[in-house]
Amino acid sequence: MAQGSLIGQSLPRVEDDRLLDGAGCYIDDVALPGMMHMAILRSSDAHGRITALDCSAARLVPGVIDVFTAEDWPQDMPVIPMRLIPLESSVPFLQRPLAQGKVRYVGEPVAVVVARDRRTAEDALEFLELEIEALPPVVTRDQALAATGDALMVPEVGTNISAQYQIGRGDIEDAFARADVTLKKTFQSHRHTAVPLETRGTIAVFDIAAGKLTIHGASKVTFFNRAELAKAFNLRNDQVDLITSDIGGGFGVRGELYPEYYLAAEASRRTGRPVKWIEDRREHFAATNHSRDVDCELEIAALKDGTILGMRGQVRADMGAYIRTNGNVVPAKAGQFLPGPYRVPAFACEVLALVTNKTPVGTYRGPGRIEANFFRERMLDCLADELGMDPAALRMKNLLGAAEMPFDTGDLLPNAQKVVFDSGDYPATFRKLLDECDWDAPAQVHSDGRLHAMGLACFNESSGGGLYENARISVAASGQITVSTGSSSMGQGVETAIRQICADALSMAPERITVALSSTTLLSDGVGSFHSRSTVMAGSAVGQAAAELLDQARGEAGRRLNAAPAELDYSDGVFRVMGQSDRSIRLSDLSAMLSDQGGLDVESRYEQAPLGFSFGAHAAHVAIDPGTGDIEVLDYWVVEDVGRVLNPALVEGQTIGGVVQGLGDALYGELVYDDMGQLLTASFADYLLPTSTEVPDIRAVATGDYPSPHNPYGFKGAGEGGIVAVAAAVGNAIARAIGPAGDAICQTPFHPEKILTLLHAAKKGKQ
Repeated sequence: MAQGSLIGQSLPRVEDDRLLDGAGCYIDDVALPGMMHMAILRSSDAHGRITALDCSAARLVPGVIDVFTAEDWPQDMPVIPMRLIPLESSVPFLQRPLAQGKVRYVGEPVAVVVARDRRTAEDALEFLELEIEALPPVVTRDQALAATGDALMVPEVGTNISAQYQIGRGDIEDAFARADVTLKKTFQSHRHTAVPLETRGTIAVFDIAAGKLTIHGASKVTFFNRAELAKAFNLRNDQVDLITSDIGGGFGVRGELYPEYYLAAEASRRTGRPVKWIEDRREHFAATNHSRDVDCELEIAALKDGTILGMRGQVRADMGAYIRTNGNVVPAKAGQFLPGPYRVPAFACEVLALVTNKTPVGTYRGPGRIEANFFRERMLDCLADELGMDPAALRMKNLLGAAEMPFDTGDLLPNAQKVVFDSGDYPATFRKLLDECDWDAPAQVHSDGRLHAMGLACFNESSGGGLYENARISVAASGQITVSTGSSSMGQGVETAIRQICADALSMAPERITVALSSTTLLSDGVGSFHSRSTVMAGSAVGQAAAELLDQARGEAGRRLNAAPAELDYSDGVFRVMGQSDRSIRLSDLSAMLSDQGGLDVESRYEQAPLGFSFGAHAAHVAIDPGTGDIEVLDYWVVEDVGRVLNPALVEGQTIGGVVQGLGDALYGELVYDDMGQLLTASFADYLLPTSTEVPDIRAVATGDYPSPHNPYGFKGAGEGGIVAVAAAVGNAIARAIGPAGDAICQTPFHPEKILTLLHAAKKGKQ
């Protein structure tokens, strides 16, 4: 596909004006005639048997329309399926919309109240009488492995291990036998979650007479969710519509198939009325997907010159009480990305997914990669210290170079999918980061009394999963072009990106392009927004659809202009006969002439199996107050090769936003449970977020030196590169700042009290 004039330009985000002017339409802005409101009774116990559930008093509350439990479901309750990495061993641990006989985490739905307004529905929950016989709560990975009897989530399975498998490449025993030095350490990445501005919500409209179910407020993966909801309610796909709206950020947790969407649909089916559900923030912390919560015992083997010979380890993920639609991605990617962008000839890892009495886990921006990067990059700094090497030199020695591409990573996924790094010169990109942050400059003495240091981390990041994506382009008689794709807009600028690609492919001004994304009414099929895939997959689908539309239009124009298609020039929405400027026809006129055939309207499916891999590196400059342990990140640098750059401003914004989010995860937010499985951090009083005063000077550089060979534009994903190495870079900087005691920086988050404990221990050791 020829490069066009708009690719590579920093066009302003088209979606921002609408949102900044207050013209956005979020799910809570939507009100339908006769709409009812739903509230959910959630378990306050982490693990127990339901011995009694009396709804009679709640049904008598004025304004209450309906109350139902699992026992009232008209047929077998559906099981919420796995969407990604569907492992057979995980099937017994899937969730149903309502608890049946047993509760397994605080926040699990037990009963539903439907009322005329939200306040009445929530107040009526107090009249539900629920009795639970407590069972032993399992709240750690070690407890999950040791569980027997009543501590088992599903006793008939006989284990709390939902998945266990081996991945690797090369001869690991030989690697360790030949090593001059080996190191072994245990790392942990803590449990946290995304915190979008807008919590989850939906409106379900079940029209029994018409045999139609409509779900408002959809996002992320509308077509998968449509198919599963249709299955659950014995409908055809064309009898279910999912309508998207604006959302206050997605970050992986919004738009998955949750119990509440089944419950809203069932509530509407039972009452014959539209039913709205909006979660409050406490529900969000207790019921929306958590993520991370992975530990890793990692061992590395190297020669004395720093050449890495091998890595081996065990990854253990706390999956919470059930395996959700995308939960298996977290441990799978944590294992797959452990070797990272390095030349590691031998690698072996056991991956364990364990169920506990916590909120279930799903994907959150950079799933598995953040964990793997933290484990590996901390280990590399420890190895550099052991060998007396500069951390940058150690990395440079082992990074994969351009001559080694494409690079086959081996069998690193449980479903035997082959993964190959497509292109890149990792040492060259890393050198750009070192130049940006002046890594080789002499260290300066600071007079502020704080401990200063810089830390490095490298990463590579996959993108473009999902195998295919659809795009549709239609031309109105007014000349306006409408483009739709299966990708959702979740704040990442995809509307701008899609319009830019479409305008470039059709050789016209972007202002003539209107973008409508992912509602199932717009396309026959689609996949969605995840895995940094929108620009790669939806963008390529738009380019392909535009080419097909122009081919169709060229033939029609030739017939009407009495010229062969090859005799026509095309630009700015107009076909002209070469050398005869008076013989021309517009796309809009052609579409009007074809109105009896639906006008100019093309839907195309773009297919791509191989993934694209970007490469990048982070550097962080931190200062630590030795009296309080307070950590301040002063400066931050990111350099990433994302293949061909569509819109530099969008990439920069995504990267900076990712860094800020990563700093919040690494330094502030943590989901903490007590020994009884009670969530202790279910509000912003306890789950902290960074504010503008905590944000350092962030410099983000996106290069396009190595386009992907797998798609016509050469795009690679750029949505997650800003977040995936933050914990690693900051952790390495902290460790270097506090000296030899920094060897113990093996666990996130990096709270001041932990740092102060290490500093005190180091001081005592010197006395």
